Amino acid sequence: MQKTILTILFVVIGIFASAQEIAIKTNLLYDAATTPNLALEIGVAPKQTIQLMYGLNPWKFGDNKQLRHWTISPEYRWWFCHQFSGSFIGVHALGGQFNISGVKLPFGIWPALKDNRYQGWLVGGGVTYGYQWVISKHFNIEAMIGVGYLRINYKKFVCAECGEELKHKNKNYVGPTKAGISLVYLF
Repeated sequence: MQKTILTILFVVIGIFASAQEIAIKTNLLYDAATTPNLALEIGVAPKQTIQLMYGLNPWKFGDNKQLRHWTISPEYRWWFCHQFSGSFIGVHALGGQFNISGVKLPFGIWPALKDNRYQGWLVGGGVTYGYQWVISKHFNIEAMIGVGYLRINYKKFVCAECGEELKHKNKNYVGPTKAGISLVYLF
């Protein structure tokens, strides 16, 4: 189902975009967190692009540790000079599912993850600021950060592998929603 949705979204973007340039990228921060990801960004006007990013972490680690999740994030970007070079601002949406336990997230986010398992979904959006440095005709490096709102629906369990459900809850989150240092390939 996820593959079908992703394929349809990429095809729709391709059909509606009068592509002046196309970029494929990977967020190296996500890669370092064992989450392979891929983004497709298409120029739709001299100062505008649209992007679709998908990330998937299907693995379990030893000692009941897992950071299993998938996310999808469409984004509209407006570039201050011209697309794929310099500063940009954007508006993004974000959605996904997760099954996480036995890990310590940065900035003290969900400290109970070390001893409990959380499973659920999230949806939200926000604003992005970023910058792309031109490295060569086909390669760029991008840095970006996004802040916004997430609605998180989750179930909390006693432990990673077993245990009873402790609670089912919704959580509202406001703060960083995206961060990245990406390697960009331009066609």
